[in-house]
Amino acid sequence: MSGSLSRAAAALLRWGRGAGGGGLRGPGVRTAGSGRGGGSSAEQLDALVKKDKVVVFLKGTPEQPQCGFSNAVVQILRLHGVRNYAAYNVLDDPQLRQGIKDYSNWPTIPQVYLNGEFVGGCDILLQMHQNGDLVEELKKLGIRSALLDEKKDQDSK
Repeated sequence: MSGSLSRAAAALLRWGRGAGGGGLRGPGVRTAGSGRGGGSSAEQLDALVKKDKVVVFLKGTPEQPQCGFSNAVVQILRLHGVRNYAAYNVLDDPQLRQGIKDYSNWPTIPQVYLNGEFVGGCDILLQMHQNGDLVEELKKLGIRSALLDEKKDQDSK
């Protein structure tokens, strides 16, 4: 885990898990069927989280999140202009829902993975967004945050 990522994760683990805050699916967002033939083994989950640069397991879909925390994750990604990511609806498959919790050793949904690495849930993604770490982590993946362009536009006025 990168330094900024691990700092955010460690800080939020100390503070405890908690707060978070429909949108339309942006181009490139792939909602995927969850189960592919009976269960979600660690190997299957490993393949899913590593298949795309940004992977999100959420309740509902990016177009129609079914909980406030999942909606917050979708909105944060949208703010940064992240359009090309895989989204898995855990409500479609109870085995996927429990399997991803076991895989990450994290008890809640949503769960966000960047470049195959578990980042955390809504609270950690929100913290990273607020302190600027998300911009840096996206940059490492070759994704330029739309917030950088927005700031540049404001600075030129």
